[in-house]
Amino acid sequence: MLQETPPSGKRRGILAIAGVATLGSLLFGYDTGVISGALPYMYMPHGAGGMGITPAQEGAIGGILTLGAAFGALFGGRLSDRYGRRHNIILLAILFIVGAIGNTFAPNIWVMYPFRLILGLAVGGASATVPVFLAETAPKRIRGTIVAVDQLMIVTGQLLAFSMNAIINSVHGGPQITVKSDPAGVVTAGEYSWDVLNDMVAKHLGSSDTQAIHEFISNMAISSGNGSAWRWMIVLCSVPAIALWLGMHFMPESSRWYVLQQEVYAAIGSLKRVRDPQKDGDISEEMYEMVRARQSQANGPKGTFRHVMNTPWLRKLLFVGIFLAIVNQTTGVNTVMYYAPKVLNIAGMGTSAAITAQVANGVMSVVGSVFGLLLITKFRRRTILIWDVTLVGIILLGIAFIFHFMIAPHASVAEVPTWAGYLVLAMMAVFMLVVQSSNGTVVWTMLGEMFPANVRGIMNGTAIFCMWIMNAVITWTFPPMIAAFGGGLTYALYGVLNLVIAVVLFKIMPETSGRSLDEIETYMERIYSK
Repeated sequence: MLQETPPSGKRRGILAIAGVATLGSLLFGYDTGVISGALPYMYMPHGAGGMGITPAQEGAIGGILTLGAAFGALFGGRLSDRYGRRHNIILLAILFIVGAIGNTFAPNIWVMYPFRLILGLAVGGASATVPVFLAETAPKRIRGTIVAVDQLMIVTGQLLAFSMNAIINSVHGGPQITVKSDPAGVVTAGEYSWDVLNDMVAKHLGSSDTQAIHEFISNMAISSGNGSAWRWMIVLCSVPAIALWLGMHFMPESSRWYVLQQEVYAAIGSLKRVRDPQKDGDISEEMYEMVRARQSQANGPKGTFRHVMNTPWLRKLLFVGIFLAIVNQTTGVNTVMYYAPKVLNIAGMGTSAAITAQVANGVMSVVGSVFGLLLITKFRRRTILIWDVTLVGIILLGIAFIFHFMIAPHASVAEVPTWAGYLVLAMMAVFMLVVQSSNGTVVWTMLGEMFPANVRGIMNGTAIFCMWIMNAVITWTFPPMIAAFGGGLTYALYGVLNLVIAVVLFKIMPETSGRSLDEIETYMERIYSK
């Protein structure tokens, strides 16, 4: 049967498959990162082309996407189990396109919200489907490398978003606004940069409170501005989305998914399209392994959520996995990804400079991800993550120190020293290097290997769902927090939280380094059955 079954189509190299499929992860990174450069323009009044958003609406713009991502991850995995990995990625590409176009042409914030939710569903679905498709399609000899490239493509997408933001901002000359008249008589008619106008209003009010400045400017008559630049930033993500939709039509379905559907002939035909006999050998052994695994799963206990919750050691293991997933977010990494230009602006850096400076954070993120691939092969998972969270706590307390002692005393007169912003940027860059080289690599690797095979899907999906929920909470609350408490107290709270988490990890975190998947399952059952 193996020899007689022909390939189901033209041969596709694994690099070509990975190059197309990881466009979904690139979009994941782009859509989560692009908002950081768009928000300063969206703050501008409608008359200037902006959206006139408030700090609460700013949090909702990011929070709704991450909330959608939570449900996208939860349901995306189930849809790919039912209809196929390839089919699901094609569907996600359509959601990326619809979400990008809808966000771009949204006339107001209330129309934007549902399209942000659609983008979130696509982002979450990609986070759950693309790694599985790659792991099931790649040959054993390079499976680890191919799956690791997926994580690298996420941060590459974020770097691409930051770079495009900087280019579009530079072309527009930074946020500009033309005031027709000011009923309060504080600002004379004319063209101003957005930073200068905010500084003038802040000096008049004697306060740098974002909400108060927003309300004062909203009473002015605005004739024009370049606030619509944010639309160009967002619409660009439709380009790789279209490429993903087109490219996946030429890629084969996962042969392992076909085996799960008991379509053995289709599995053989698909596998023959992606294997090189000279490098990968005869496919007979691989096919027999897939069939044996399918028979074992069919005869074993059902991988249901009820089964997990009714089994004490699995229930404990799930809670540990959820905690690790939450730790991935409580570092505050997304406060940098989404809001760094805002934070740097508060720290005294101009809006245009802050948008451009975000590229440095993107570069450090990519460097950290590459470095993380080396770290995880040299050191134990537990050691890496505990050190990561400890260092993150210290760095965040350092940022809090800068805000409290070097920025806050000058904020009331809107004369924050320019060097303070660059000092915060340097701390952020070190922060991104530490987090991306350790936290993301360890947590995603642990979640993929710590759960037993027959319940891996449901337990991993639940943990990732909780990860996105925590992402949404942090994304939604950060702008109101920094507006109400300032940078000092906000970052101090995050710093202390991470130091507490480091102690908890020392108490409860298991170790999976140097063990096979079967050995990990036995080890987990032993330690969590006590």
